[in-house]
Amino acid sequence: MANSVTDQLQELLTARQIPFQVLQHAPVFTSEEAAAIRGTSLASGAKALICRADGRFVMFVLPADRRLASKQVRRTAAIGSLRFATREEVLELTGLTPGSIPPFGSLFGLPTYCDQGLSANEQINFNAGDHGISICVRYSDYAAVENPEMGSFAE
Repeated sequence: MANSVTDQLQELLTARQIPFQVLQHAPVFTSEEAAAIRGTSLASGAKALICRADGRFVMFVLPADRRLASKQVRRTAAIGSLRFATREEVLELTGLTPGSIPPFGSLFGLPTYCDQGLSANEQINFNAGDHGISICVRYSDYAAVENPEMGSFAE
C-alpha cells in the first residue's frame, strides 16, 4: 500500500533534516477550529487552496486569516480564468478532502504560490493530509523545502 500523504510529508521533512512537530487532535474542518485546537494564532495557519488557473491546477498558500485575492491574482499573474477546484477535483488530484491538504503542492505535482504575508510568522501550522493531524515547522524551513513562488495573493 502506498504511503499516506502524512507519511510522505514526514519523510520529506525528515530527509531534508527539517525539525517539525506533529500534533494529533480531534478532526477540525475550519481554520478557526484548527487554530483553537492547536493553541496557535489564526495567521500562523498555512491554508492550502487548489485552484484552476487558465486550465491548469495550482496551489495557493495563504495565512489562514486571509482569503484569496482573486482579482489581484488574475491581474498580477496575468491569469485570465481563475476558480477554486471542486471537491471532486481536489480529491482526484490529491486523494484528500479540502481542509486536510498540506501546503506542499510539490507532493501532488502542482506549482505552489505562497502569499508573502505567511512569512511574517516564525512558525507555521497546517493539516498534514488528515483533519486530525497537524504539523508545525519554521516558515523559513517550509520555504526552503517547497520553494514556492512568492507574491501578494491574499486580502
